[in-house]
Amino acid sequence: MSTSERRVMTHAELLALPVSFDLETANRALGYGRTHGYALAKSGRYPVRLLEKGSRYRVTRYDLFAHLGLTAEGAVAVRITASSH
Repeated sequence: MSTSERRVMTHAELLALPVSFDLETANRALGYGRTHGYALAKSGRYPVRLLEKGSRYRVTRYDLFAHLGLTAEGAVAVRITASSH
């Protein structure tokens, strides 16, 4: 599938993800093509924690949502930081 044909996941599709899923699904959620996603994974530079099961990679919904700044309910997570005065 070419870059122009690749379809990035909708918000509803992200919220419907199972607890864990394959690297192809994670690539689609992040807008990566197969080659680029696997190259990042193999080089240890994938932006989301990967679980290795044999020669396959899995990603958890929790880790993907944390990377994207989403909560389980789909709201954008707001990080509150304490500032020292």
